[in-house]
Amino acid sequence: MGKLVRDRIPEIMTSAGLRPDTRILDSGAYLDSLLAKLVEEAEELRDADASQRLEEAADVLEVFTAVLDNLGYSLAEVAEAATAKRHKRGGFTQRIWLEG
Repeated sequence: MGKLVRDRIPEIMTSAGLRPDTRILDSGAYLDSLLAKLVEEAEELRDADASQRLEEAADVLEVFTAVLDNLGYSLAEVAEAATAKRHKRGGFTQRIWLEG
């Protein structure tokens, strides 16, 4: 079973003497793979210790940016939508937990 990898991974593997078996995904499979990768990277961020969190957060941002590009949105557009939603419903700064 394969997985979506960063663009230079096959080159890096080849430089290490490996022979990666790759293919280019069609647009539907690419979006599905990006969304699965976003969940994977978010889980890695959740599970990371303090010394790894910045790198894991960078991975989440990289995949999220690719998702946005695939959907035709810019990071600025999403930030604007987030600001509008924050004004309507609030953010997460107050640490409110809603029981059951």
